Amino acid sequence: MTRVLITGGAGFLGSHVAAALVARPDVELIVAGDVRRPEHPLDGVVYDECDVTIAGALAPLLDRHGIDVVVHLAAIVNPGRDHDMEYRVDVEGSRHVLEACLAAGVRRIVVSSSGAAYGYHPDNPEWLRESDPVRGNDEFPYAKHKRLVEQMLAGYREAHPELEQVVFRIGTILGPTVDNQITALWNGARLLAIRGSESPFVFVWVDDVAGAMARAATDGPPGVYNVAGDGRVTVHELADRLGKPVFTVPAGVLAFALRIGRALRLTVHGPEQVGFLQYRPVLANDRLKSDFGYVPALSSAEAFEAYLDTHPGVALR
Repeated sequence: MTRVLITGGAGFLGSHVAAALVARPDVELIVAGDVRRPEHPLDGVVYDECDVTIAGALAPLLDRHGIDVVVHLAAIVNPGRDHDMEYRVDVEGSRHVLEACLAAGVRRIVVSSSGAAYGYHPDNPEWLRESDPVRGNDEFPYAKHKRLVEQMLAGYREAHPELEQVVFRIGTILGPTVDNQITALWNGARLLAIRGSESPFVFVWVDDVAGAMARAATDGPPGVYNVAGDGRVTVHELADRLGKPVFTVPAGVLAFALRIGRALRLTVHGPEQVGFLQYRPVLANDRLKSDFGYVPALSSAEAFEAYLDTHPGVALR
């Protein structure tokens, strides 16, 4: 019987993971740790205060509940202007969680990384696999932080093999309440595209991520795995499904406009967003299915359809 702590357990993904764990008969205790309580607590879940930015605060919580598996989800999902705070949560927070796991004798940690860890680079392969290098982007703090955390995890795997790791590099998560900088791209009258780029997306429905996390916390094998639905969807395919035109601009023009917009504080985004749109990491999920033993129920295209079903008004047809 497994006793699980979820950091960031009151958040969007944390709540879905907690629900997936509640449904498993081999899980004895689920503790959702967060800096806030959820609006709708789940039956069968214990809620406790957990701030990953405070060194030494987590180990007593792990001891108190007899935790043997930690699912580490606490992160800044929608980065903005406060990169120092984002670093404290994403990078320093991950180090605090790892150190607490070692101090408390936790046997396994499950970490939500991102396809952004690979970085947004023009020489990315058409399909990125787990053996491809994790490069991030220094100019894009979210991707940089994911790279730093993954490098940290690799160091801990070598120095502390007694702490098993499952690391998920996750594609764009869609769900019934998702609202972020990616879904915002579809809300306007037109979709933005970079000239010469198809800007492909890989999507994964939140229930598939939660299902994979629940397996990782219980009977799944350790390792590093991409988590995404089958296939990919290009910006022009998205526009066609939404019934909206595509506004295509040269990369240099968009970079200049974003530089001016951020200088005038009209947007938190800068020229680095061009690479974010132009060189999106496309994740191959072969290892997730063959080695980890989890097959997402929805493909990328089906996850997008499920998103539209739960967000009426986004599509014009």
